[in-house]
Amino acid sequence: MENKDRHKIIIIFVILGALLLTFRSAQLQLFTKKYKEQAARTTLYKNIIYPARGLLYDRNGKPLVLNYPIYEILAIKNKVDPAMDTTNFCRLLNIDIETFKKNLDKDWSNPKFHKAIPFVFLNKISPEQFAVFQEHMYKFPGFYPVQRYIRAYPHQHGAHALGYMGEVNKEIIEKYGDKYAAGDFIGISGIEYAYENELSGEKGVQYILRDNLGRMVGSFDNGRLDSMAVSGEDIDLSLDIDLQAYGESLLKNKRGAIVAIEPSTGQILALVSSPSFDPNLLTLDEKRGKGIKLLLLDSINKPLNNRAVTNKYPPGSIFKPILSLITLQKGTTYASKTIYCPGYYRLSATKVQKCHGHSVPKDISEAIQHSCNTYFFQLYRDFVDQYGYKKPGVGLDTLVSYLYDFGLGKRLGVDLSYENKGYVPTSEYYNRLYRKEVNGWRSVWTLSLGIGQGEMQLTTIQMANLAVILANRGFYYTPHLIKQFRSGKPLPIEYSIPKKVRIDKKHFAPVIDGLEKVVLYAARSAYVPGLDVCGKTGTSENVHGDDHSVFFGFAPKNKPRIAIAVFVENAGFGAEWAAPVAGLMIEKYLNKEISPARKYLEENMIKGILVDNEVEYIVPEEQ
Repeated sequence: MENKDRHKIIIIFVILGALLLTFRSAQLQLFTKKYKEQAARTTLYKNIIYPARGLLYDRNGKPLVLNYPIYEILAIKNKVDPAMDTTNFCRLLNIDIETFKKNLDKDWSNPKFHKAIPFVFLNKISPEQFAVFQEHMYKFPGFYPVQRYIRAYPHQHGAHALGYMGEVNKEIIEKYGDKYAAGDFIGISGIEYAYENELSGEKGVQYILRDNLGRMVGSFDNGRLDSMAVSGEDIDLSLDIDLQAYGESLLKNKRGAIVAIEPSTGQILALVSSPSFDPNLLTLDEKRGKGIKLLLLDSINKPLNNRAVTNKYPPGSIFKPILSLITLQKGTTYASKTIYCPGYYRLSATKVQKCHGHSVPKDISEAIQHSCNTYFFQLYRDFVDQYGYKKPGVGLDTLVSYLYDFGLGKRLGVDLSYENKGYVPTSEYYNRLYRKEVNGWRSVWTLSLGIGQGEMQLTTIQMANLAVILANRGFYYTPHLIKQFRSGKPLPIEYSIPKKVRIDKKHFAPVIDGLEKVVLYAARSAYVPGLDVCGKTGTSENVHGDDHSVFFGFAPKNKPRIAIAVFVENAGFGAEWAAPVAGLMIEKYLNKEISPARKYLEENMIKGILVDNEVEYIVPEEQ
C-alpha cells in the first residue's frame, strides 16, 4: 500500500513539472514580444577564432619558427544567394567573374567537399581586403572571412627536424571530431607532427546576432557562450641551430646524415639529412606548390627523405667496438687476447677473407685501433659457436638479444615520424635462407656480421646512440628533440628513464682506449687538440655502387658532452669524409670555432662535391 502511494506522489510531481515547463515555454515563445521580435529580426552567426600556433625555439632560445597571419574567405554553397551582387563582390576582393565561378564550383561528388560545409573560396587575400570585406559581409550571405596562421622560418635550416604543415583531409576531420574543420592546418611531419596536440592550441568561438539584412547587431546572450582562443604551447627544442647549420654546410652537395646527441640527457643537438632544403619552401603560401614540385621531382637526391632516421645501412667497422663489449661480457674472449693476423682470415682450404696490412693486435684495444677484420671474425665465430659449432643459431640469437639492449633492430622512440627500426638478422632468417641445407648453416657463413656487414642495417641515429652508450659507459636515454615545454608541462616520462645495457662497466675501459687510439693514430682528421676525441671509422660496403663513409665517436673521453655519427653515401673510406666532418662538428660545438690549423679541412669538406647534380633547395630572394 505504501509503495502505491509513493508511486502516485512521484507521478503528480512529474506532471506538475511538465506543466510548469510547458507554461514557461509558451510564455517565452507566444506571449513575450521581446524574444519573438528578436527571433524575427536576427539570425545567429558562429564566428570561429583561430589560435596562434605554439612557437619553437632552439636550445639557446633562438626562434626557429614564426606565426604569420593569412586571411581567407570561406563559403557554404547552400547559403550563397544566387541573386547577390556578384560584380560588387568581385570588386571588393579584386577578382574577376571567371575566378568567382571557378572557386565556387567544386566537384561535389568528391567527399572532400559538401554543399553544407565551409570550404576555402579564396585564400591569401591582403589584410586591407579582409578588413573591407568584413564591413560588407552582410551583403553576401554564405561567405565568411577567416584569419588563420601559417609558419614562417627565420633560418633556412633544420627542415627535416621541424617538419611542415598541411591541410586536414576528411579522415582527420572524422577522426578528431570538432577539433578540425575543412581548411584547417595540421602538422604533417617532424616536430610539427609529433607535438601537434600541444602546438595547435584550442579554437575560440563567438556567437553573434545578425539582423535580417545580415548585419551584426551584437553578441548572443551577452557572450555567455563565447570562448577565447587558447594559443598553442611554446617549446624549446634541444637543437643547436648554429651547429645544425654548420652540419648542413659540411654535407652540402653530398648525400648522407649527421646526428649529434648530448650523452647525459639524450637531447639531439643536430639532426642533419642531406640534401636538405629551406623550410620556407613548404610554408602554406604561394611558394608551396613550386616548392613541393621542386622537392618531389628530384627522385635521385630525394631531399624530402629524412636520411637520419629512415635510411638504413650496414654500419661497417663501427660495429667492432660493440661486438667487443658483448664478447667480453659473455667471456668468449678477454681484453688482453692476441690474435695473429697474416693479412687474411682463412675460411676454408681454398677461400680467405682479406684484411688490410697492420701489426699483430696484442689486445682488443689494438684490434680496434687497427680495425683488424681477422680479429673480429674470430671474436664473432667464438661467440656464435659457444654452444657448439652445430648450434650457431643459439649463439647468434644470444648476440641479437644483446644488440636489442643497444637499441638495434627496433625503433629507439625518437620524437620524429617515420623512424626506421633497421635490421638485425636472427637465426630464423638464416634458417629460412639455408632451408635446403641438410645439415643447416654454420657460423662461417654469416661471418660478415662480425665486421658490421652482411644483412645487418642501422639508421644513423642508431649509430649515434651507440656512441652515446660508449660515452656513458653502459646506458642511454631515448634520443629526443624536445628540451622543455615553456609552460612547465613535464616531458614524456620515457625521455628521463635511463636504459642500461647488460655490460659490466669494467669492459668499457679497453674498448674506449681503442677508440682513443683510432683518432690519435688512424683517423687523424677527427683529432682536435685538447678535446680527447674517441671514435671509430667504418667503410660500409655497397653492392650497388661506391662504398659509404662512416664514423661515430664522442668527446671528451671523460665527462663526454657530445656523441656523434656521420654517414656519407658513396664517399669511400670512413677516414676520408665522415671522420673529418665529425671532428669539425665536435670542435664547433665544444670550442665554438674552428682553429686556424684546421681551416683547410673545413674548406675541403664544405667545397667537396659528391653528387652529380648539384641543386639548392632554397626560396629565391625575389620571392
